[in-house]
Amino acid sequence: MTYSIIVAVYNRPDELDELLDSLTHQTFTDFEVVIVEDGSSIPCKTVCDRYADRLNLTYHVKPNSGPGTSRNYGCERANGDVFIFLDSDCMVPPTYLAAIEAGRRRDLLEAFGGPDREHDSFSPIQKAISYSMTSILTTGGIRGGKRRVGGAFHPRSFNMGISRAVYEATGGFSTLRFGEDVDFSLRIIESGFRTGLIPEAWVYHKRRTDFKKFFKQVHNSGIARINLSLRHPGSLKLTHFFPASVTAYIVIALGYTLFVRHGWVTMVPLLAYAIAISIDAAIRNRSLWIGGLSVIAS
Repeated sequence: MTYSIIVAVYNRPDELDELLDSLTHQTFTDFEVVIVEDGSSIPCKTVCDRYADRLNLTYHVKPNSGPGTSRNYGCERANGDVFIFLDSDCMVPPTYLAAIEAGRRRDLLEAFGGPDREHDSFSPIQKAISYSMTSILTTGGIRGGKRRVGGAFHPRSFNMGISRAVYEATGGFSTLRFGEDVDFSLRIIESGFRTGLIPEAWVYHKRRTDFKKFFKQVHNSGIARINLSLRHPGSLKLTHFFPASVTAYIVIALGYTLFVRHGWVTMVPLLAYAIAISIDAAIRNRSLWIGGLSVIAS
């Protein structure tokens, strides 16, 4: 068995259904699917049962412990030489595994990841959130397919793969609730394994369905980044300060606008940045509405 696709699930049977359906269309077929139900109150067993005759699939139930330890649970029960981790709110194109097979062998990768993009069926808010997470104007483009931004590539668990040897050497994911995938990637790199991005191995990633949930996720990611910098000194890069810098600039610019004569001038760079995001997102999605929503998401 070449690949074990491991999916930790928590109360997302409908989204898992879409992921499993996309896996039935793979052109590369030497793989199994390992589903780990992480203490869900809305189980997905019925969904998994529907794919029993179309996928080599095993279904496991365990008490809730978080995504990292649930993925480790799946690794311990997997048969493949390579473990692939996907979030349950993802879908994959038919060539996904074939792209991984080619890219992994081409670049001799022991750990790898792929970019994400929006699907045509996504809502305008989901497309705006996807833009904010993948555009060169917002995240530097690393989640959209850029090979290198600020150092070695750090695979993220929504679309991540490792060899069995990497898992055995590192012990898998930590018990961190947030940022466990970045922590794992940093430990993989610190252990001397070769990591890389496979641009052709992209997934459709839904993420959050509204801004409130998305902003909460971003807040948690910010907390995780601070904790990770303490665990891994030197891992905090200049690009990680960008969101906080923009927020600080907004506060200062608003203060100048309200209390300083001609202080509104300080808002001009911010307005220009927002216009650039809006235009770029509108062109990419062919929608002025999504362009405006992308400014909010960014």
